[in-house]
Amino acid sequence: MGRSGYTCIRYTMCTSNVLVWLVACGVLGIGVWLRLAYGGYATMLPGYSALSADSLCIIAGMITFFVAFFGCCGSWFQNRCLLILYVTLVGTIFTMEVTAGTLAFVYRDDVKGTLKNEFKLGIKHNYRKTGQEGFTLAWDHIQTRLDCCGVSNKNDWYNIDAWTNQSRVPDSCCDEQVTNKTDCGINVSASYIYSKGCFSKLHVWLIERLHVAGIIILVFAFVQLFGLVAAMLIYCTLRHRNRKWNS
Repeated sequence: MGRSGYTCIRYTMCTSNVLVWLVACGVLGIGVWLRLAYGGYATMLPGYSALSADSLCIIAGMITFFVAFFGCCGSWFQNRCLLILYVTLVGTIFTMEVTAGTLAFVYRDDVKGTLKNEFKLGIKHNYRKTGQEGFTLAWDHIQTRLDCCGVSNKNDWYNIDAWTNQSRVPDSCCDEQVTNKTDCGINVSASYIYSKGCFSKLHVWLIERLHVAGIIILVFAFVQLFGLVAAMLIYCTLRHRNRKWNS
């Protein structure tokens, strides 16, 4: 590789990793903010709390932070050990992403069923439970914003731990026609309760924003593949130069 081409690739890789490093800091900050401001969302899946949005942002931010740091330092200081470490980490992460995406698509029905069961388990045991105030606020927020009630329907709220042997719903299930929502989950007619479950509403909400997620995934995949190719080119060039100097 010519000197100008090598220098261009090295500087481009270093610059791109600095940008990725900054993005990682932002994602990490978002994760911490979500943990502090919306901690209740972490308990919506009792058996999979590590998969909450705040936990995923923190984990992804930390991993990306260190990987981008290795890539930037490896290209700037032309350190072959850091470049190999960078290639190994990025290759492993890319393989895990493809594997996870493939498995999620193949077993999408099982994933949906598991999520539904976890949501129902959460509202049965955690709603209005002492120490789970964030969980209660999270569900009330979702039902109010999406105009929905329960996971599949309002029956999911019947006979939960917060009100055993009662066929009632939270006040956040009452629609906008109810002016006074205090204890409306007990007193109002069923016609004033949201009829649709939140799971289907969340599914529609995600589908409507699928193109945004697709663009982000494609950009992230391009950056990863570029990093892999650039790091390997820099490494091979450095090894070739070392052989010439030693011969």
